[in-house]
Amino acid sequence: MRTHHARGRIRALSALCAALLAGSVLAGCGGDGDSGSSDGKVTLNVGLFGTFGFDEAGLYAEYQQAHPNIKIVQHDTEKEEDYWRTVQTRLAGGGGLDDIHGIEVGRIADVVKNQPDKWVDLNTLGTLTAGNAEYLPWKSKAATTADGRVLGAGTDTGPMAICYRPDLFRAAGLPTDRNELAQRWSTWEGYVELGKQFQANAPKKTHYLDSVTGLYNAMIGQQQVSYYDEAGKLIYDTNPTVKHAWDLSAQAADAKLSAALQQFQGDWNQAFAADGFASISCPAWMIGYIKTQAGDAGKGKWDVAAGPGATGNWGGAYLAIPKGGKHHKEAADLIAWLTAPEQQTKMFQKQGNFPSKTGAIQSVKATTDTYFNNAPIGQIFSVAAEKMPVQITGVRHNDVKENITTALTAVEAQGVKSDDAWKQARDAVKNALGS
Repeated sequence: MRTHHARGRIRALSALCAALLAGSVLAGCGGDGDSGSSDGKVTLNVGLFGTFGFDEAGLYAEYQQAHPNIKIVQHDTEKEEDYWRTVQTRLAGGGGLDDIHGIEVGRIADVVKNQPDKWVDLNTLGTLTAGNAEYLPWKSKAATTADGRVLGAGTDTGPMAICYRPDLFRAAGLPTDRNELAQRWSTWEGYVELGKQFQANAPKKTHYLDSVTGLYNAMIGQQQVSYYDEAGKLIYDTNPTVKHAWDLSAQAADAKLSAALQQFQGDWNQAFAADGFASISCPAWMIGYIKTQAGDAGKGKWDVAAGPGATGNWGGAYLAIPKGGKHHKEAADLIAWLTAPEQQTKMFQKQGNFPSKTGAIQSVKATTDTYFNNAPIGQIFSVAAEKMPVQITGVRHNDVKENITTALTAVEAQGVKSDDAWKQARDAVKNALGS
């Protein structure tokens, strides 16, 4: 999914956990469910952030039907940052951990380098050794230590496209054909320029895009090197591709192309169904998110086109077993099943989460989606995945991203000048990383 992504969803449990977290009370936010139940079943607690889609796709129900001795209890936290802070606190204390935890792609380097003794080597459980070879090579490599320990099993990846509203484009006098649009915005500069044309004739209270942080993250997702170099050195403030993504996103903010919504918050969720914006940078997992937020009334209103550069990677996650979990073998069996090619195929066809195993990728290429005007989403995302860069993510990748996008939000929502906000971003990163 994920922050992927941060991927998110408003839930009462999430709000409760955030409130408890603010009060430094961690009990009750997942991980504290029963390890067994009165009927003799083994309860597997699964801690996730955002929307992974396993439950929505019916996979938990299918697994429990085939394994009547297993009961699956999922604990969600909406924001990945909140979720990860809680996981870190519990890893340090050794208690309250779930049997399975999701790990966002921007955290996996930190896990592999700094936390290998906190997580179970999946090779030792005998269920994933062969399956690991089925992954895209970079996906499995990212979760493998130098001495060969596999600390996470890959779920999805985040190949990029643009999701858009043909009816709103038509109302603004723009073309609506997905192939024509892909040519018009073959570059990010072209995407922003088309946005200026849209905004000049936009329907009332509608903006071209949802948030310039989404634009920024999509541009960064096309870079092999962004915040860290291959040696692990922090280079975000000297990397011209990062500054270019910042400058173009700030330009879009200054041109008022954005609805200035904060992604994964309530008003952003509501805007999907309220004509709040006409396009969005759209990793594959966003397909399922749009369906959830726009609902049945949104069917046929949305379409998908290849994005600028027809590539990029935003999101993707891993499933891992903390050593402090109670049921390592049962957890490994569930992970192996959830990440098998058959289940990855189902996840894309039902939720839009794009596979990370080669067999599943081959099987989804012909997929179309009636919700999105029969868009050939299998073809669009497969092409993007084939061109996807092998990204270098450093140990504090997500922390760098979080502080930069927070500063960019100030440009969008508060009118802070781009140069001033960039300085704020650099200062915030230094404070966060202690450098």
